[in-house]
Amino acid sequence: MISAFVAEVSSNHHRDLNRSLAFIDKAAEIGCSAVKFQLFRIRELFAPEILTKSEQHRQREAWELPVEFLSTLAKRCHERNVQFACTPFYLDAVNELLPYVDFYKIGSYELLWDDLLDAVAHTGKPVVLSTGMAALDEVRQAVDVLRSAGCQDLTLLHCVSSYPTPAKECNLAAIETLRQACDCPVGWSDHSVNPGVIYRAVHRWGAIMVEFHLDLEGKGAEYQTGHCWLPEQIRPVIEMVQIGFEADGSGKKVPSPGELPDRDWRTDPSDGLRPLLKVRNEWREQK
Repeated sequence: MISAFVAEVSSNHHRDLNRSLAFIDKAAEIGCSAVKFQLFRIRELFAPEILTKSEQHRQREAWELPVEFLSTLAKRCHERNVQFACTPFYLDAVNELLPYVDFYKIGSYELLWDDLLDAVAHTGKPVVLSTGMAALDEVRQAVDVLRSAGCQDLTLLHCVSSYPTPAKECNLAAIETLRQACDCPVGWSDHSVNPGVIYRAVHRWGAIMVEFHLDLEGKGAEYQTGHCWLPEQIRPVIEMVQIGFEADGSGKKVPSPGELPDRDWRTDPSDGLRPLLKVRNEWREQK
């Protein structure tokens, strides 16, 4: 059974604490198990060679999550009975997050950075690792680094780092490839904004976690890229996924409780008429 829908706030928070808290409240309301933020500093994320040339990249400083929000965000998550997670994008962020996060999330772009993997593993907290853009040998290397550094609770997310991702490029069968190759739970990090993709990831390929990008009303910094879900879009998907699990049942072929009243109204094999002989003489019309 799926363990979590994780709402990724990404940079849609506008550096506004009340808006950030609204994401947590909305995620809890629509059935998420966790809310994830990102902790980065643009000048520690991109090389100077890029920042000196790119005004667009420098402007992303307006997307940075203030460290002083962390305590309040974690408190609200726990009040709403959802987990608080965050992606560290610089080494000091690992310790800044340590008192607050229930698990660390490592993004696809950081999969090659052994020092960061080592740092989060040494905290002893669970780690979720996205695998977008990676070849299988690169994923195996990252998993080895994490496990060698003490990570005992690791979940991989199959991910396609194109925004948005066409359904035909989602390659959901890779969920099973990762599960077999790395011997750990595997989920799906969604950029498709396609209900059918999520249903398939969970019910055909056994994704144990689904991460998705959430925006509140279409005004977030990343919404126009086309990879963010709105609450009214994702809520029925979450509900349908859970209903699907409820429908699985025990697998035993026995009459369901709802069928029991009709069992005696089946055709009697002696004459081909309904109901069974034992019912006919005793039956009285209910008025």
